[in-house]
Amino acid sequence: MDTAKIEAGVRLILEGVGEDPEREGLRETPARVARMYEEVLGGLEEDPSRHFDVTFDEGHEEIVLVGDIPFFSMCEHHLAPFFGKAHVAYIPGADGRICGISKLARLVDGFAKRPQVQERLTGQIADTLVEALHPAGVIVVLEAEHMCMSMRGVKKPGAKTTTRAVRGCFETDADARAEALSLIFRK
Repeated sequence: MDTAKIEAGVRLILEGVGEDPEREGLRETPARVARMYEEVLGGLEEDPSRHFDVTFDEGHEEIVLVGDIPFFSMCEHHLAPFFGKAHVAYIPGADGRICGISKLARLVDGFAKRPQVQERLTGQIADTLVEALHPAGVIVVLEAEHMCMSMRGVKKPGAKTTTRAVRGCFETDADARAEALSLIFRK
């Protein structure tokens, strides 16, 4: 990541809104913003599928679900945050291979930490899990609040956007899909 360019851009923004980037409270802001972007957009320099280099042969045949995974991302249209919870479920393939459950959270983070739209993020998580584990089915549901909609534009704080991606047996088996969704939305 080119932090010098980010810092220069932040200085231009501050000048553009009528601020003095050399004012005491703003002097270090360009560097702080550059460090923040390195952190929150660090997924650009990561291949999230690497988390599946190690899997385990457990012969497991039932649904595996990690729900309520917190995530934070940046809307690529406004560079404003969106955040929420991811629910990731899969049924192992015929070989019964599973992954460590923390890998599902790492997968979410790897794609969330880049300029995104929620719809693409949902599909990337599902497709990577399909490619990495060859499961019988995958379902991913994301629920998020978008600051580009909450604090600007239509100004509707608290509004949630829900997206889902369904692959494999969850597409064709209504009972399996209903079971997964009931576990996800168990509230």
